[in-house]
Amino acid sequence: MKIVIIEDEMLVAEDLASMLMQLKSDIEIVSILSSVAESTAYFSTNKQPDLIFSDIQLGDGISFEIFKAVTINVPVIFCTAFDQYALEAFKANGIEYILKPFNTESLETALAKFESLKMMMNNSSEKNQAAMDALNEAESRLSTSTTVMIKYRDKILPFSFEKIAMFFLEDELIYLYTFTGKSYIISESLEEMEKKTPEIFFRVNRQFLVHKKAIEFVSDYFPRKLKITLNFDFNKDIIVSKEKKGKVLSWLKN
Repeated sequence: MKIVIIEDEMLVAEDLASMLMQLKSDIEIVSILSSVAESTAYFSTNKQPDLIFSDIQLGDGISFEIFKAVTINVPVIFCTAFDQYALEAFKANGIEYILKPFNTESLETALAKFESLKMMMNNSSEKNQAAMDALNEAESRLSTSTTVMIKYRDKILPFSFEKIAMFFLEDELIYLYTFTGKSYIISESLEEMEKKTPEIFFRVNRQFLVHKKAIEFVSDYFPRKLKITLNFDFNKDIIVSKEKKGKVLSWLKN
């Protein structure tokens, strides 16, 4: 377990480091920092540890300034001689608040709380990963048939390819558009959907991946391009470049 200590009194910091290493043999003190400025610079350029022990009142300010200046995603155990900062401490990734002078018992309690939280997070992560693996497996099976699973907001929606008229890009968002006129913003890119869809879909340009049955007719469009007219009302022109014109015509013919 890698730990960073933020403490402006070196003797206190060394004493804390010694006590921690005696409590757990796998603890490694990777750095002892003594000020807001030094800590901010350190966390801006170095890999974050597993856990931080931090004093609150430092020589050049309050340690909460560090967590406002840089993004820190690891738990913090605050050690201080004053208890008026407890509420703010828990807003700054704090998981425990130890009053000085600390002792072995208080440090054991703090470390036990950290281990408990870490176990809870790992279990939650494993469950989420198992759910995603199951979803991906199901999606893989369905993608070889006639259905695609769309991650839409907090739901997973199954769509038959026969019900999807097209996918298109607008204002950096990807939409699924059905033959019934409904549209959904989806998380997948057009490139990802192009890989999932069967050959009845074609990427006619950068913005549109279209179902063949959605096309009413195509017409020449100056100069040497194509214009696609759909068999339902849609307020955007779908233009095919001259470079892709031959491929689109071949796809429609076959």
